[in-house]
Amino acid sequence: MAEAQIQQEAVVPSGVKTRSRREDFRRVFFSNRLALFGTAVMGIFILMAIFAPLIAPYGPLQQDLASEFAPPSRAHLMGQDELGRDILSRVIYGARISLTAGLAAVGIATIVGTLIGMLAGYFGGWADSLLMRLMDIVLAFPSILLAIVIVSILGPSLPNAMLAIGIVFVPQIARVVRSAVISVRERDYIEAERALGAGNAQIIFSGVLPNSMAPLIVQATLTLGTAILDVAYLSFLGLGARAPTPEWGAMLTDAFRSGFGVFVTGQHAIIFPGIAIALTVLSINFIGDGLRDALDPRSRR
Repeated sequence: MAEAQIQQEAVVPSGVKTRSRREDFRRVFFSNRLALFGTAVMGIFILMAIFAPLIAPYGPLQQDLASEFAPPSRAHLMGQDELGRDILSRVIYGARISLTAGLAAVGIATIVGTLIGMLAGYFGGWADSLLMRLMDIVLAFPSILLAIVIVSILGPSLPNAMLAIGIVFVPQIARVVRSAVISVRERDYIEAERALGAGNAQIIFSGVLPNSMAPLIVQATLTLGTAILDVAYLSFLGLGARAPTPEWGAMLTDAFRSGFGVFVTGQHAIIFPGIAIALTVLSINFIGDGLRDALDPRSRR
């Protein structure tokens, strides 16, 4: 009895405090200043999207044709566009559309990619070979080019653009999930569930999937930034949101279509939507990097 107590004290010295995974996550994530900056900026954009009708000083479609490309002023802090619409109001409402479109595209990619990666990684064999070869075929095409082809087939619209971008990102999510599942499926606790008679569905949803979430969360977060950028790109090409929808990429298209005047007196009509896109993508990348460090066991001390 005394020897067992001595061995226990040797293994767990008195006075040593252990941290939970949640505490480790908070310590690492909140020590990353870039991740905190990205979180703060994204919080602002999310609040803008939620409370757009209360924050925007004007309606997003309200026109003043006599004030074409009017410069920034007290009444219009970001100036006015080619139709005299308030750019600040359209940027605020654009946050609602751009963030929703990006989240929808990532949601499609995450659901489909997780299902494919889970089946390929858990069952292996011919299912793994078949599914991964299909993913390789999709990856063989440049992502934005494939998205353009899909939207061209389905028809130019914002929902079709979201669907196309979601399809394009499925292989990336599937590969990440497959790798995580392969590393988890042979763990001792999974073997214990099999020994207790648990079925494949129960093992996948109770043991494999929860322990594969960390890399999936990081990949989905980083994919969100690219998805928002691709939605803006398709809208800029006229394949996504159409005028007069206040989407950031569509705002750039509307400004450029107005003619040479945008380069003379209307630079602000392309600068502020471009800044909104850049800040959003950069902030999401910072958050993704912070999550990757916080969820990586090697970063814990």
